Amino acid sequence: MKNLENMSLHDSWKQFPIILKESNPNYKQWYEDEKKILLDHLSDAPIYRINHIGSTSVPGLVAKPTVDILLELAQPYSLDAIARILRPSWNAMSKNDDEGTLDLNKGYTPAGFAEKVFHLHIKPAGDWEELYFRDYLSTHTEIARQYGELKLSLEKKFKHNRGAYTAAKTGFVTTYTQKAREEFDGRYRRMTI
Repeated sequence: MKNLENMSLHDSWKQFPIILKESNPNYKQWYEDEKKILLDHLSDAPIYRINHIGSTSVPGLVAKPTVDILLELAQPYSLDAIARILRPSWNAMSKNDDEGTLDLNKGYTPAGFAEKVFHLHIKPAGDWEELYFRDYLSTHTEIARQYGELKLSLEKKFKHNRGAYTAAKTGFVTTYTQKAREEFDGRYRRMTI
């Protein structure tokens, strides 16, 4: 079994395939429990807001059993410091110092997925695409149903290619995020940092 840090992207996609499951009412509690832990560990970080995002945050939506968390920072902060604080529980997936973003995961093991899996997306306050899309799906059940059907069709096609799976959803996500911005104009106001 390969060490996760030494795994190629291809090996990672084989080890951690796209798996979709019916909505699980426990996802909300998983998020709440993990949120408490994160806020405790990151008590010195300039946290603006933390939210449950992604398909597991939309009631009734088929989803990868991965709870996505968006953590917005109110001001620039050392992403390396956050990664150090959260290790060894969380592993870095990607970091972009220019944009001030860091993506971490928890629940990926050499044997496959753990019982509870999380993705943590750390961004500067004001990047709310995920919040708009979540809210739109939560209030438009027919669009959420269509999104679920799209994801199920893509799961079969891209089970071992996470990048292609995500790219194939982009048009749908972009379209309905824009509709959400129009419908919920001003719901998430930019803050002055």
